Amino acid sequence: MGSRSTAPPNYTFSVPGFTRAVKVLIILTCAVFVLQYVDQSLNTTLIEWFALVPGLVLRGQVWRLASYLFLHASLSHLFWNMFALWMFGVWAEEGLGARRMYQLYFVCGIGGGVVDVLAHVWLRPGAMSYTIGASAAIYGVLLAVGMMFPDRPVFLLLPPVTVKVKWLVVFYGALEFLFTLHGEGSDGVAHFAHLGGMLFAFLFLKMGGASFGLSDSYGKWRRRQMQKRFEVYMNKRDRRPPSGGWTH
Repeated sequence: MGSRSTAPPNYTFSVPGFTRAVKVLIILTCAVFVLQYVDQSLNTTLIEWFALVPGLVLRGQVWRLASYLFLHASLSHLFWNMFALWMFGVWAEEGLGARRMYQLYFVCGIGGGVVDVLAHVWLRPGAMSYTIGASAAIYGVLLAVGMMFPDRPVFLLLPPVTVKVKWLVVFYGALEFLFTLHGEGSDGVAHFAHLGGMLFAFLFLKMGGASFGLSDSYGKWRRRQMQKRFEVYMNKRDRRPPSGGWTH
């Protein structure tokens, strides 16, 4: 009588290619970084006008909720963010397509910015600080990948082990939450923005996209209106007299 053995999962390390949206986002972010550090005075100007400053956002400078994503503090800050965007963004774009990948990225980035602003107003009112970097959007991309491909294996560099995406999401989400309990901003990292990015990624996927389900609802409403118009037309046609006119 033969025995049956179950083969272990085939976890292999592979390097993803660049997808369209991910490539564009990385090129734009790197181009802004070059502008930041080609001239220190230009870097100062870019941060003054485009970094996420809670007080200025509340005064109406809402473009900062998106523009801060393209600014970075150092080469290592840029590298690790773009590396994560490359590794997980291509999977997110695989599941969503290029258009919705852009939507996911900016919904998570802007949503993380909103949470960061609210956290500053609540915890540190009046504090003059700013936030830069794409981390909020990338944390959102990571959560989206975990929701779409929960059992997909990921090879980590440090430590060199392979884990499923869902456990990586749980680990980073729990870690960010613990950091917020320790004290937001004490380590110079915007942990509330990271959690906000993950929250908005969850809402994005659960509620139908960047419009949070409104586009689907509008489409259903339009179809109902067209159906009603067709029914009215058919009823009028059925009541229309013959071409020769009514007979007496």
